[in-house]
Amino acid sequence: MVTVNNVAKELHILENGSVIELAKSDIEKILSHAREGLPNEACGLLGGVIENDITVIKEVYLLKNIDESREHFTMDPKEQLAAVKDMRSKGLKLIGNWHSHPESLSRPSEEDKKLAHDSAAIYFILSLMEENAPVLNAFAIKNHTEVSSYTIQVI
Repeated sequence: MVTVNNVAKELHILENGSVIELAKSDIEKILSHAREGLPNEACGLLGGVIENDITVIKEVYLLKNIDESREHFTMDPKEQLAAVKDMRSKGLKLIGNWHSHPESLSRPSEEDKKLAHDSAAIYFILSLMEENAPVLNAFAIKNHTEVSSYTIQVI
């Protein structure tokens, strides 16, 4: 079981008041792909819609981390393009991306913040630091420094 909405208090990351709906089966899909990718980071994209001010994730895309690294990821560009094309064909919007932190907390690292070029994107981070207690949080990153968290509502 994955714990959601568990941002470590000592990180002083404020909630932004926005809600994201994510199916339990999609959380399990992300967790499975992340565990299969160990010891490296795993990654993917999220497609969805916005309904009544709530972001609803409709599709989770599992992509290859071509860096094969424990500390960073680069999505396979061909898989990334195929995922975006699939989203468009289904009338979905690119909501954001997700990646795992095999050995650290579910929070944006300094590198994550530095590489967060899309301030409209939602960044999901799954921590596998504690093997039997994975944690998934979602973040907004503005100006490469301002971080706030979303509330994930599991459906």
